[in-house]
Order: sequence, then C-alpha cells, then structure tokens
Amino acid sequence: MLGRIAVLWGFAGIAFVFGNAIVRLGAIGFDTFLFSLSWYHWVALAVSVVFMGFAEGYKGFQRGYSPRVAARLLFLRDNVTPLRFILAPLFCMGFFDIQRKRMIVSYCLLLGILMLVQLVHMLEQPWRGIVDLGVVVGLTWGSTSIILFTLKAFFTDRFEHSPEMP
Repeated sequence: MLGRIAVLWGFAGIAFVFGNAIVRLGAIGFDTFLFSLSWYHWVALAVSVVFMGFAEGYKGFQRGYSPRVAARLLFLRDNVTPLRFILAPLFCMGFFDIQRKRMIVSYCLLLGILMLVQLVHMLEQPWRGIVDLGVVVGLTWGSTSIILFTLKAFFTDRFEHSPEMP
C-alpha cells in the first residue's frame, strides 16, 4: 500500500512541476500574439516550436526521460523506502538512487536548464514568448509521453525499460 501511495505522490509531483511550467510559460508565450509580428517573428516561432518539439519533446522526453520515469515509478511501487517515499518525485526524476553517470547528467541538465531560464528571462517580448511557446510544445509532448509510458508500465506486460538503479 505504501508503494502505491509513493507512486501517486511521485507521479503527482512530476505532473505538478511540468504542468506548472506549461501554464506559466504558456501565458507568457500567448502574450506574443498581442504584438504586431513581422515575418521573421513567425519564422522564429515556427523554428522554435518545431525544434523544441523534436529536441525536447521527442528526443529528450519520449526517447529517454519518460520511459525512465515510468520505470522508476514501477520500481518504486515494489521497492519503497522512507527516503524514496518522502522524495518520490525526485527519485522518479533521477536525482538519487540512480547510476552515477545518469545522476551527473541529471544534475548538469538541471543546472543548464536553470541557466537557460535566466537567459530567456532577459529577452523582451515577442522573443521571450517565441522561445516559451517552443518550450511549452516540448513540455506538453514530454508530459504526454510520461503519462503514456506510465500507463504502459502499469497496465501491460511489455514494459522493458530500465529504472537505471545503481
């Protein structure tokens, strides 16, 4: 029973993090359309959406992160500890109890994302919104893939992704 609660907490925590980012960035992104956009803004918007959809959504989430999150949720159900229970979202995101190389990648990626967020905050509209709309597409794709991989992990017998435990 404790494992199932940990899974719900882990999934809800991840959903909150990504959902909150989608809502906040989406609001900033849609403010872009309050500006008079030139042709080059529209081109930049198309490039941002396509690039982030592919790089972040497909390559980052669907091909790597989402299956690992689902595998770690499945692992958590049967291998809950007090620390994993309390920090279930962080465990599922791969910030501890994971192969050393993957943990280093996770922390470096987090730091890189935080630095990029600070740089994007310095952009003025409509450029900030153009970038944010691309990120929203990537995060939405990624969140959807997390849901689908999690459903596959828990409701099928054909889930062969690794939780990358040490």
